[in-house]
Amino acid sequence: MNKAHALVVDDEPDILDLVKITLGRMDVQATTAMTVGAAKHELEHGRFDVCLTDMNLPDGNGIDLVRFIAEHHPELPVAMITAHGSMESAVAAMKAGAFDFVPKPVDLQLLRRLVGSALKLRTHGAGAEGHNESGSRLLGDSPKVEEIRRLIAKLARNQAPVFITGESGTGKELAARLIHAQGPRAEGNFVAVNCGAIPQDLVESELFGHKKGSFTGAVADKEGLFQAAEGGTLFLDEVADLPLPAQVKLLRAIQEKSVRPVGAQQELAVDVRIISASHRDLNDEVEKGRFRQDLFYRINVIEMRMPALREHPQDILVLAARIMERITREHPERDSMKLSDEAVAALARHLFPGNVRELENVLERATALCDGSIIGAEDLYLPQTETQVAAGPHANLEVPLEDYLGEIERRAILKALDDTRWNRTAAAKKLGMTLRALRYRLSKLGIE
Repeated sequence: MNKAHALVVDDEPDILDLVKITLGRMDVQATTAMTVGAAKHELEHGRFDVCLTDMNLPDGNGIDLVRFIAEHHPELPVAMITAHGSMESAVAAMKAGAFDFVPKPVDLQLLRRLVGSALKLRTHGAGAEGHNESGSRLLGDSPKVEEIRRLIAKLARNQAPVFITGESGTGKELAARLIHAQGPRAEGNFVAVNCGAIPQDLVESELFGHKKGSFTGAVADKEGLFQAAEGGTLFLDEVADLPLPAQVKLLRAIQEKSVRPVGAQQELAVDVRIISASHRDLNDEVEKGRFRQDLFYRINVIEMRMPALREHPQDILVLAARIMERITREHPERDSMKLSDEAVAALARHLFPGNVRELENVLERATALCDGSIIGAEDLYLPQTETQVAAGPHANLEVPLEDYLGEIERRAILKALDDTRWNRTAAAKKLGMTLRALRYRLSKLGIE
């Protein structure tokens, strides 16, 4: 592979020299520019693997350059050099498309890590299938799932904090794992923690670690989850459950990229990407004073919503088939078990308020309790009322599965057309499909 080449943009000669020397020791060639105009000129005439830019430049600001690169050189990772304590600038830069940020005074160790992560993008592109380290992937063929796959691939290419929303059981942790696995931190650890499962008096110790003797029971030094995720990703599930004092410490850790273990005198630099999630509405939590607004602003640089299963019912059978494969692989004695046509139809009609997790539980229970090798609709023990809501008041298990799915699709399309006053272009956008795909569906379903 050719020698890596960096573009460094700053109007302070001392910083340019410092960064250039640091990059040289990493065997990275550096080209420098002192203005936005000069940087654009270099971008037009050279090939770069990473760009570092200051926020304040004589003829503009670094965010202008970030936007220019995002539009004209989308494959080029760009990091912002921000003034000390100016987290607002860092957040604005990452919302504009920056890969990451490094605060002034520049920590050379942090800078080397950042550049190293950016350069890994040259050889670690986002995988088309979106596998994580255990081989799992996001299943489904619906437009909503395809949209999530594209967003995951995009988010994997930067280091901005991501906040994943969605109901319980929609796969928020799987999405976080895929973002990690498809990005330059894939070789590092993915550390997941359910914030609601940590006793309140131990949250700070769990997240940041502690020194021996710092409190009763601290019989030895202990590293925290931030240290365990060094070079990788820390996934904070149900982040809304963090107590307010811990929220203050988390905010500082994100801003300063350093943590102070309980009882320690000095802070430790940490290189960790933060991905957080919650099934609760954090805006509502902020309004009620249960979650800090400034922390929400930091962790919600990019928001990704995982759709409920009832929003893409056409994926139910794909998911069910894969879950059945896993169950029979883990339990060879159930290898001959199959879903009957009636069971498949019942699954396709169910609303699944518990989403994919509920589907897994239903199939696990059915395979464990079914007496024979064929799982019938009655073996699923689905609540009858919800099944009727999903299928309509005249639900009939004798109707072919294809007709059920066609009716679900017809209703969704007609609702989108009604909502947009039969503007096909707007309806296609609302449904997450192309106008050509909508025309095909209208023809197939006989909708004039």
